[in-house]
Amino acid sequence: MNAAPVDVDLALVGGGGAASLVLAALDRYGVSGLRIAVVDPVHKRGQDRTWAFWDRPGNDLDPMLSARWSRVEVVTPAGRRVLALAPLRYAMLRSDAVYARAAEAERRLGATRIGAAAGALDDDGQRVLVRGTDGRPLVRADWVLDSRPRPPERPGRTNWLQHFRGWWVETDEPTFDPERAVLMDFRTPQPARGVSFGYVLPVSDRYALVEYTEFSPWLLTDDAYDLALRRYVGLAGLDPAALRIREVENGVIPMTDAPFVARPSPRVVRLGTAGGATRPSTGFTFSAMRRQADQVARALAAGRPPVPRPAYPRRHRWMDAVALRALDRGRVDGPEFFNRLFARNPADRVLRFLDGATSPAEDLAVMRSSPLLPMMGAVIGDTVDRLRGRLRRDAALVPLRRSGSRTDPR
Repeated sequence: MNAAPVDVDLALVGGGGAASLVLAALDRYGVSGLRIAVVDPVHKRGQDRTWAFWDRPGNDLDPMLSARWSRVEVVTPAGRRVLALAPLRYAMLRSDAVYARAAEAERRLGATRIGAAAGALDDDGQRVLVRGTDGRPLVRADWVLDSRPRPPERPGRTNWLQHFRGWWVETDEPTFDPERAVLMDFRTPQPARGVSFGYVLPVSDRYALVEYTEFSPWLLTDDAYDLALRRYVGLAGLDPAALRIREVENGVIPMTDAPFVARPSPRVVRLGTAGGATRPSTGFTFSAMRRQADQVARALAAGRPPVPRPAYPRRHRWMDAVALRALDRGRVDGPEFFNRLFARNPADRVLRFLDGATSPAEDLAVMRSSPLLPMMGAVIGDTVDRLRGRLRRDAALVPLRRSGSRTDPR
């Protein structure tokens, strides 16, 4: 006989970064009396990823940061640009600190941990039954926050990936400047269709993350990533013989204008990449994921439904779709595009734009800094593709309407 499902107010399905930030935020806002369950077959601990992001100093993340920088460099074949970020900073956060903080919050909140993989979420509009992958009832909750990776609702017009490999390297002698990070170094060989760059994030003068990243439609082989990293180590002026590789990091993040459904049913809310937190034009996710967690916690503390706002303004999603199209179709050169962005705008404006925090007037300034004629061509092409897609979807609905079938209004 199947055991009765655990009865809770809030279920977190998936226990990675997004759920960890929610737990920490609930604890920070003093949410009490809430019955919480975390459903995940793996209890995340230790180091499995690194987040780099920008924010303002003096917040709850300060004690957990591995490093922070007030200046960063953007490097192109034409030269090196040093950007002063004040009042913002660029920061590094490693996952072991986030998971440890979440474990502390989980204990303080009295959350129930269910070590099983979640399958279907049956939402009847009043409560949600979380089933295991074998169909067994696991949890019944008033609300479910689902941070499991999910595909978009339908394919995008442009579908790229941010994919990367990084080496945590150590040296015997002082080698790095811990006060300055290399944000983007475009001297790497550029792919035929895409953008590549390296970067260096020093934690101390003898320890740093050195990484190679591509924005492109296809992944590389393991050997190709390692070759690209070795080449970048040389471009960065580092002696490969003096570096000891302590850790290796890999990652793949979607960069697409495809729509992600943030609320697939009345009482299920998706967070993280599945909830639209990944910025299509850059692959950055952490800042939006943190905003989602903060908004969820504030809502629950006030007795409101835990439904965060859209991760980015609609106009920013449109601008990202146009930028992705221009890069994908070769209308603009990737390194030149990013170089102009930083050359013609204050650094803090660019960073706030990439976080979705700029005003419409600032967005216009950002748009003016891009190559106008190629971008106008991308705007026209994106508009035509949107109209064609809408006409195809409308045409597909005609037989259903004639037969009297109802479509899902969501």
